Amino acid sequence: MLVIVCGLPATGKTTLARTLARQIGAVHVRVDTIEQAIVRSGLAAHPVGPAGYAVAYALAEEHLRQGLTVIAESVSPLAVTRDAWRSVAERTATPVVEAEIVCSDPTEHRRRAEHRAVDIPDLPLPDWDAITHRPYEPWHREHLVLDTAGRDVAACVADLHQALSEARVPPATG
Repeated sequence: MLVIVCGLPATGKTTLARTLARQIGAVHVRVDTIEQAIVRSGLAAHPVGPAGYAVAYALAEEHLRQGLTVIAESVSPLAVTRDAWRSVAERTATPVVEAEIVCSDPTEHRRRAEHRAVDIPDLPLPDWDAITHRPYEPWHREHLVLDTAGRDVAACVADLHQALSEARVPPATG
């Protein structure tokens, strides 16, 4: 199964993805980790551009072909990036859950953005202004929206578990 976890920075994506991955024994593929590795290699500087996503799609597909469950975590602000994740599920005939993580309370979202710790060495975190002014296209298909504002991790992960139980293989789009 492919679980796509997307949303703006500081909404809780990493916390939810890591928790779910531990609970179900899934592989956690995080674009931030990949992008920072590319930067440390000297091949690019931030922003990395599409390279990190391209590597993440390939890793996710490889793991899915091995029969593993993958939690793919990224901002995926553009429809084309979300479509590419879905195409990975289509190519591997894998059930997919698409989850957009949001924090509907702007005060809480800002607090998280301003007080979170960097868990990937030297990864530059966007400030509140960068988060709020980042291009982020609306979704154009049905997907799970998880609002983390005022909710604990366990409740949000329970919603993800419910979605996993209902996951289906996406129809091929050609």
